[in-house]
Amino acid sequence: MVLKAPERITYTDGHSFCPGCGHGTAIRLIGEVLEELRLEEDTIIVLDVACGGMPIDVWRYDTIEAAHGRPVPTAVGVKMVRPDQPVLAYLGDGAAYSIGLAETIHAARRNDNIAVIVLNNCVFGMTGGQMSPTTLQGQITTSSPGGKSMESGGGTLDVIRLLSTMDIAYLARGAVCDSANIRKTKKYIKRAMEKQLHKEGFGLVEILSPCPTNWKMTPVRCMEHIKEQILPVFPVGEFIGKEGESV
Repeated sequence: MVLKAPERITYTDGHSFCPGCGHGTAIRLIGEVLEELRLEEDTIIVLDVACGGMPIDVWRYDTIEAAHGRPVPTAVGVKMVRPDQPVLAYLGDGAAYSIGLAETIHAARRNDNIAVIVLNNCVFGMTGGQMSPTTLQGQITTSSPGGKSMESGGGTLDVIRLLSTMDIAYLARGAVCDSANIRKTKKYIKRAMEKQLHKEGFGLVEILSPCPTNWKMTPVRCMEHIKEQILPVFPVGEFIGKEGESV
């Protein structure tokens, strides 16, 4: 992360993110990547609604807000009509892996030439902190007050395991829990965009992100929670298309 904020991201008029939310860091990283690749004028970003739609208030990129869970197919459609422009879909884990899971899988299956950034905080954030497909076993949410279990909520979905056998351009998972992980996450976002520029196909970067409001933790405790509880379940790194590796 550089010291000077990207020129097209500004909080002058305020923002809607909860204190300690990871969305602010994630969209800052996206802005830095677009600036470094000189893609600010050309990139089209497709947002989800709710928390995933809030970046539209603080950045100045060509942006489309899709229906809930539908940023990925909307991004695919945009890419079809604007094949020479970079297209990025930005959404949360509930949208990408619950209501939008079929669209995410089939975009990967077709190796559509888009980049997808998914903020995974293991809950549905805006709608009240309900259990999502990525909620950890034993995790307490508003719809699993006794803790998620196989009997009441099923298994925990790991998108890396789900997509790792597919012929896609890039697959990575990062986190925003400390400076080292933030720097790596930025590299992953940049590589996903570069893969698209080289017309290699579908790239997905999942970002493990804190949600202090729904986790009912302080921002500092959220970062510790990611390191202690979430990283062992969702390991970070590059899984397909790492540097020096071709599709």
